[in-house]
Amino acid sequence: MSFPTNPLANPQSIISGPNYRFTILTNRLIRYEWAPDNHFEDRASTFAINRNFPVPEFRVINGDSDDETNGEGDSLEIITDHFHLTYDKKRFSPAGLVVHFNSNHTDWGAPWRYGVSEKLNLGGTARTLDECDGRRDMGDGVMSKAGHAALDDSTSMLFDGEFVAGRGPGGGEGGERVDGYLFCYGRDYKAGIKAFYGVSGKQPVLPRYALGNWWSRYYAYHQDEYVELMDKFRGHDIPMSVAVVDMDWHLVSDVPHAGWTGYTWNRKLFPEPERFRRDLHGRNLKITLNDHPHNGVHSHEDVYEEMARALGRSTSDKRPILFDPADARFMKAYFEVLHRSLEKVACDFWWIDWQQGPYSKTPGLDPLWVLNHFHYLDHGRDSTELDNGRESHPLIFSRYAGPGSHRYPVGFSGDTVVTWDSLAFQPEFTATASNIGYGWWSHDIGGHMFGSRDDELVTRWVQLGVFSPIFRLHSSLSRWMSKEPWLYRLECSKVISEFMRLRHRLVPFLYTRNVICSVNDEPLVQPMYWAFPDNDQAYSVPNQYMFGSELLVAPIVQPRDKRTNLGSVKAWLPSRSRYVDFFTGTVYDGNRQVVFHRRLEEFPVLAREGAIIVLDADSVPQNGCLNPTEFEVVVVIGRDAQACVLEDVGDDDAPAPENRVGGMEQQRKATISYDQAEGRVTAELINRPYRFRFLSVTSIPSELKVHSNGIDRTSEAKVNLEEDCQLPGLTVECPFIPVNGHSITIELGPNPQLSVIDPTCRLEQQIMDYQTAFEVKDQLWEVVKNREGTANTALGTLMSLGYDKGIVGPVAELLLADSRLRYNS
Repeated sequence: MSFPTNPLANPQSIISGPNYRFTILTNRLIRYEWAPDNHFEDRASTFAINRNFPVPEFRVINGDSDDETNGEGDSLEIITDHFHLTYDKKRFSPAGLVVHFNSNHTDWGAPWRYGVSEKLNLGGTARTLDECDGRRDMGDGVMSKAGHAALDDSTSMLFDGEFVAGRGPGGGEGGERVDGYLFCYGRDYKAGIKAFYGVSGKQPVLPRYALGNWWSRYYAYHQDEYVELMDKFRGHDIPMSVAVVDMDWHLVSDVPHAGWTGYTWNRKLFPEPERFRRDLHGRNLKITLNDHPHNGVHSHEDVYEEMARALGRSTSDKRPILFDPADARFMKAYFEVLHRSLEKVACDFWWIDWQQGPYSKTPGLDPLWVLNHFHYLDHGRDSTELDNGRESHPLIFSRYAGPGSHRYPVGFSGDTVVTWDSLAFQPEFTATASNIGYGWWSHDIGGHMFGSRDDELVTRWVQLGVFSPIFRLHSSLSRWMSKEPWLYRLECSKVISEFMRLRHRLVPFLYTRNVICSVNDEPLVQPMYWAFPDNDQAYSVPNQYMFGSELLVAPIVQPRDKRTNLGSVKAWLPSRSRYVDFFTGTVYDGNRQVVFHRRLEEFPVLAREGAIIVLDADSVPQNGCLNPTEFEVVVVIGRDAQACVLEDVGDDDAPAPENRVGGMEQQRKATISYDQAEGRVTAELINRPYRFRFLSVTSIPSELKVHSNGIDRTSEAKVNLEEDCQLPGLTVECPFIPVNGHSITIELGPNPQLSVIDPTCRLEQQIMDYQTAFEVKDQLWEVVKNREGTANTALGTLMSLGYDKGIVGPVAELLLADSRLRYNS
């Protein structure tokens, strides 16, 4: 299976001598190598598949004189506009290999020294969260508050022709060979991650169906039971896109091993797997099967004889064919015999459940890497066959194997414990993974094992999942842990169901960001300090993140206050604009810390001024994440904005035969722009109806005009104020003319502003729900109803009541949200 790499650096970027070699990849990224036998590695590694960059400007000093050749002398200096490397031409050491940085690099100005651990690294990610109950070490990424970060590539697996190879003996800290990369990007974290992707390859585009709701459970379903369950979701108006089938699809008992591995259908549970495929495909669902390959192929398997023939082995003694990822012949048969036959029956992509560590008979060859790499390539090659003639973007579902794993999405983070501590760690874990370029984590929403029943916990986990890269419900086989929404208390069931509908409504936004993230080399989820690297507060909210460039998410990861029935989270709003709550329409000033308090059906997701978010207009989207029949465009006025809608024509409900080929060349694009000075929204190249919602605009402008293809259609537009819906604001439903190049223009009038929303009604509902003494309610309501002077005066009056922050905080939040609020005097 071919895999394009470009590992040979431009010779003009290389400075080498006895046992050492430096490659100046950019003026802020350097590769450093030490080889005692003077043999340097030019093959692609799992991390570095491209080293052929344009030659940057740099200067070399050998000894005491400038010399662009290797020259003589006992010292070497390499100088760019951003760093100054000094080297004593001996075995690498903290004293002998030092890199200094220019004055703008960091606040500290400390140099990097080889072999000295960096305590300011902002973290990377972990191979798995199996049995995780709270925090766990996330290793290092290529971002650091120190302004530089080293990535050790000394022991990684290599790509060798059509197969892979280990590094051989030696390598790493304390070993013989050294192969490292020093990222010198200061606090320009986005530039650093672009350099990372430049070396390690872009993030692939995910197929659209991967962005919807996945169902997964470790449970022995009968195939009819599984289909009935999918129909029950549909009956509850909950869309699904991926049906995950755990290990019980194959034989697990009465086999000559523990039963985790298997390649023969369990006919008691799946008597007609072909019909299972037809049933689920007919419901627009994709199927992924679990594969634990470590036990190999035993004689009871249907494909045992064929595998043996492919490998030239005798079957007379019924010896098992052991799993051997280091054997190219075995891996070829593994795909072409074992998996190809199963894929034709009922498998759209594989869940690769490898848990046996990084060991194989070839030192340095990690089985997880081999599985991820070749499964991904194989799925890309065979997607036409697997999808009944319609090509799609490749997909696998597996664990993280190290830097470079972003090329093989989606990531399975493992079996977490069902606790609030597990939930509290996952937002930070997901955001921090972006520091090593890993943008598509999928977590067990609701947790997998242990813990105890807590409906509120699962509800908050689902809300986090909706605003995560991948949404996948999962649980163990316990009858008490299954995640069907209707199994929970009515309050929670309603919220879980509504958020799962919202996830599918978000797919137009998510798919567009999916493509843009690949093209522009930015993960979907980004820590706050990526956009605000010089603000200390951005580092103080590790659980808060940007979801795309438009939405700020501050997850609630602790139980409600039983007195107020409100969950809370401390957040930070940057200073660049006002922000609007995506669920309540509340307007907040930026440049401050705030504690958000939310009912169970609400979740702190804020859109900045100048944000445009495109949704599926259907309140109950269909299964499968197909391109919608109508869009809803949420616009937050206040600043100029631009957005687009990208679609693969292969994801149309009934694509034309000539359009049944996927890929970037088949992306359909519509553009939307907003001009704040003119108060004008323009949507171009649209080919279906659009509805526009202007979030937190609570009056109909007298200047409102609607044009379609330049013709005034104001009288035909449907204009409404919707204050109690999920996304409150002014809605304009535009007339649509089915012609090529259709465009819509909506004019609100010059320089419109977000409305100043009186919080009294919301506060009345909030205080009504307080489970406290009536006297407490009366005193709080008195402050709300008769507030005078400034917001700070009202806050002072609240605090003087003597109640704790849990009681007065929700009231203070809304009174202080928008500085434009004016009180009675």
